Amino acid sequence: MPAYLQIVRQVEQALRMGALTEGDKLPTAAQVAATTKVNPNTTLKAYRELEREGLVEVRQGSGTYITRSLAAPQTAPESPVRRRLAEWMADVRDQGLTAHEVTDLFASVRDACYPPTHAHPSPGPPVGPADAPGASATG
Repeated sequence: MPAYLQIVRQVEQALRMGALTEGDKLPTAAQVAATTKVNPNTTLKAYRELEREGLVEVRQGSGTYITRSLAAPQTAPESPVRRRLAEWMADVRDQGLTAHEVTDLFASVRDACYPPTHAHPSPGPPVGPADAPGASATG
């Protein structure tokens, strides 16, 4: 997958998960380049794609800002669904499963409940407003 699409997918995932919300400012192309070693033109291409999708607005001299969210209420940080998932993750961690085992288990159950209709590459880790796309997020 091209690097610019990876950035687009990461921003979209962050919007779905509520890590980015309307009004948040994205890092500059230079900041992304310094953090990830991605060419600034690649980031600018990603930002143009996000603008085309109506997710961001470029304000000359000010930066690139989120214009709308993709988050469903069920994925908000304070939602019961997210809380139950966090409790489940803590439980399986306490039972000794590794992060890779949890990922595989989750994917297996997800695919059983939501049979894939088409291949869709993983968008990578979510980013926060202060994080450059591609940088690892904490949480």
